[in-house]
Amino acid sequence: MKEILFKGCGTAIVTPFSENSVNFEELKKLIEFQISNEVDAIIVCGTTGESSTMSEQEKKDTIKFVVDEVNRAHSSYCRYWF
Repeated sequence: MKEILFKGCGTAIVTPFSENSVNFEELKKLIEFQISNEVDAIIVCGTTGESSTMSEQEKKDTIKFVVDEVNRAHSSYCRYWF
């Protein structure tokens, strides 16, 4: 039997940028909006997250930021892969 990774509603969010880097202040707002609307999964650095234009370090920093924010704001289990 297949393992079910996600159940419910998952949202792929964009990655907001400032001039030359990820805008973490705006990203935090997007995360808070998703959490307040009770989504079950937040997908970052996917095709809507501009991942093809991000460096490996930007991706890692962004994913870590999202994981930290979700775990801070919501006592849930957060999985990620590199």
